[in-house]
Amino acid sequence: MQTEILYRPAYSLAKVALAPNEKIRTEAGAMVSMSADLALETQARGGLLSSLARTVLGGESFFLNTYTAAGGGGEITLAPTLPGDIMVVPMTGGTLLVQSGSFLAGSDGVTMDTKWGGAKTFFSGEGLFMLRISGSGTLILSSYGAIHEVNLGQGQRYIVDTTHLVAFDETIGYKVKTIGGVKSTLFSGEGLVVELTGPGTVLLQTRSEGAFLSWLIPKLPKPSNS
Repeated sequence: MQTEILYRPAYSLAKVALAPNEKIRTEAGAMVSMSADLALETQARGGLLSSLARTVLGGESFFLNTYTAAGGGGEITLAPTLPGDIMVVPMTGGTLLVQSGSFLAGSDGVTMDTKWGGAKTFFSGEGLFMLRISGSGTLILSSYGAIHEVNLGQGQRYIVDTTHLVAFDETIGYKVKTIGGVKSTLFSGEGLVVELTGPGTVLLQTRSEGAFLSWLIPKLPKPSNS
């Protein structure tokens, strides 16, 4: 599988070349275009209960699509719903914790676990839910805005607004909490944050969907009473 990212960072498009008989799994609705002879299979990945967990808790699609190239190979282009960047992450046996809305696609050797107990720590009023992604292969992540990478040293602590979190290494410790006191939480414009402790790499997105909606919704026309 060869992946090229075009038009970054605002309106990124992933152009994926598949070898003969190679598979790629994508979020429903991620496909922009594809070779005519790619085969498509849509299924509830991981069984019914696992898929329901992804849908209800993670805000993800109930289904994942699997595209398989024919004997001559093929091509597929992918894009997320929101404008932003796309990053290719080579998986070599390690594990990433990924914000559910940032999973775009993965090769056949990449596995997704929604049942791990740590995910419950992130479930909050902000709707944050993490996926545990491991295995070997190619992982394709998306973001709202550009992706900013932060490398933490051993024991180094770092605070991130939960709505800006894309992914981080499982080697990183984490704790979700409010920032400041009650007054700061209510009036500072900041919600929950996650305190991360290295070592490992953190991926952040430069824009927040929640912050954008908070700005947009008050400006929408109000329904007429007539």
